[in-house]
Amino acid sequence: MSRTLQAPVTVAFDYTRSTGPVLGRFFTGLRDATVVGGRLSDGRVAVPPPEYDPISHQAVTEFVELPDTGTVTSWTWVSEPVAGQPFDRPFAYALITIDGADVPWLHAVDVASPDEIETGMKVRARWAEERTGSVTDLVFEGDSVGLDTPSPSGSGGSTSAETLVETNTVEDVTRIVTPVSLDYHYAASPEESSFFRGLAEGRILGQRCPKCQKVYVPPRGACPTDGVPTAEEIELSHVGTVTTFCVVNVPFLGQKIKPPYVSAYVLLDGADIALQHLILDIPADEVRMGMRVKAVWRPRDEWVTSIENISHFAPTDEPDADFDSYKHHL
Repeated sequence: MSRTLQAPVTVAFDYTRSTGPVLGRFFTGLRDATVVGGRLSDGRVAVPPPEYDPISHQAVTEFVELPDTGTVTSWTWVSEPVAGQPFDRPFAYALITIDGADVPWLHAVDVASPDEIETGMKVRARWAEERTGSVTDLVFEGDSVGLDTPSPSGSGGSTSAETLVETNTVEDVTRIVTPVSLDYHYAASPEESSFFRGLAEGRILGQRCPKCQKVYVPPRGACPTDGVPTAEEIELSHVGTVTTFCVVNVPFLGQKIKPPYVSAYVLLDGADIALQHLILDIPADEVRMGMRVKAVWRPRDEWVTSIENISHFAPTDEPDADFDSYKHHL
């Protein structure tokens, strides 16, 4: 039996959220090299400030500007950093209670080994030269330089609110963008591997259920209706019928085709389940259910073991299929 196919896969997008007035104030402070906390109803100061008071459940409206120094209350060592973390070398994450605050803040501490960090250790923020209003605008380091060394915002990182209002001519931070990425290794089933190998040869393969005789593409390995193995391999036509579709009008990051365009389910002749793909070579507003389409393959020298060997489906200019011929597949 042929070996199953495997491939690394990355799912990634940029998540954008509005900050609101509370976190917006905090992130604006970071951009200006200032640590901003929120005063809670019991008098405690929290960094970062929560949007709502955990005791009164009211919105937090009182803000306190604090020094950029603090004390490590607990910590953990990161021996093998992963993508997206503050460093590409070992470092520490610590709960840091900022001077003047009562609630610790989880952040990175730049130390070379676990021997260089301990509970009770004093730390100071090291601010990035170019700041955008993000927690990545700073990291902490052991305060070996002394508390008299000024931060970029002034004396000890503390600046009065009146000074900020007078000197800050840049707009407040109202939204943040966070890259989200998931890397994983996908192992195709033997049936899927056969399907992808067929695509590498210019063929579209499915499997037939020996009991109900339905043909599934891509193959499932077992009939979802009867629960029996679908071992019989069927080579399918490259022509089919649009059973349902949607028009993509919204642009997004990484989009390869300019909207509007159509993503549709195509029921290949001889199959009993539709295959999702793009419909091109026709205006999006002219695509319709029942339209007959054919696979358009990429140049042979571009073929790999992927469904992308089929660039898209395009109209065949045949008469539309009768609704009764595909209504059971909707």
